[in-house]
Amino acid sequence: MYELLKKMCGIYAPAGEEIQMTNFILDYVNEHKSSWKTQPIIHAGNGFQENIILVFGKPRTAVFAHIDSIGFTVRYNNELVKLGGPRLNQGIELYGYDSQNNLVEGTLQVQEAQNNEPAKITLKSKKNVEPGTNLVYKQQFIEDEKYIQSCYLDNRLGVLNALKLCETLENGIVVFSTLEEVSGASPRHLGRFIYENYHVSQALISDITWVTQGVQHGKGVAISMRDSGIPRRIYVRKIVEIAQKHNIPYQIEVESSGGSDGNHIQKSGYPIDWCFVGAPEDFVHTPNEKVHKKDFEAMLKLYQLLMQEL
Repeated sequence: MYELLKKMCGIYAPAGEEIQMTNFILDYVNEHKSSWKTQPIIHAGNGFQENIILVFGKPRTAVFAHIDSIGFTVRYNNELVKLGGPRLNQGIELYGYDSQNNLVEGTLQVQEAQNNEPAKITLKSKKNVEPGTNLVYKQQFIEDEKYIQSCYLDNRLGVLNALKLCETLENGIVVFSTLEEVSGASPRHLGRFIYENYHVSQALISDITWVTQGVQHGKGVAISMRDSGIPRRIYVRKIVEIAQKHNIPYQIEVESSGGSDGNHIQKSGYPIDWCFVGAPEDFVHTPNEKVHKKDFEAMLKLYQLLMQEL
């Protein structure tokens, strides 16, 4: 399972340029679906951009997992603009591809803010890079008995959870969405599609959250009562009750900021309940994101139960 994760964490898929991850998922689905319990209907391509929707049986609930990554976009003279919310750590190794598909490599350079001017971030490279080139973290994947550590566990772990869920899913929808790291609104039209075509009005957000004062490593999957978006409490309570009934280790998350695909589902104009359910990670939005295996395994088990019982 974690070999698949390692492979996905190394795929170049910055927000707005997710095509390599889209193609990987489609290839994976077509290669493995014959062994799955239920054969899905696949919606992808024209009208869906880089998004993918898999429909199993008679769905009642949809799982959303975003496939894009944070990073940087090259501006002029190797100046960088943040793509999403990456941490600005000096010397981080970056790579990407220009419009001719030439490999670009370099390291992040941060000039501290001065005289009320914002920090200036640039790419140290052997050449001037073509403006518009997107850059992502180089991967260093570390796995031990308890933890996984790599760039882009947010949200390749959410994608892994969704793909593993497909193996036994009888009734449900799995959505692979784009542009989440830059507050893109793809879940709005994806939510409209599943509501209008399949009458599905429940969603789970398969994403990775933060280790905080109240959410710790090794204590279970986080069920979010709120972040900058506020899910409907009666729906969240159903999820908590299912976790309790099956003795799935979980933690309640309460935050005042942050967001996910759930925020856009809530703004879609359709009456779709949603809840963020995901493992917590440390070193968020750095090349060294860290997740406890037990938390991810609790996440996967809870999703399997939720898709049966919600």
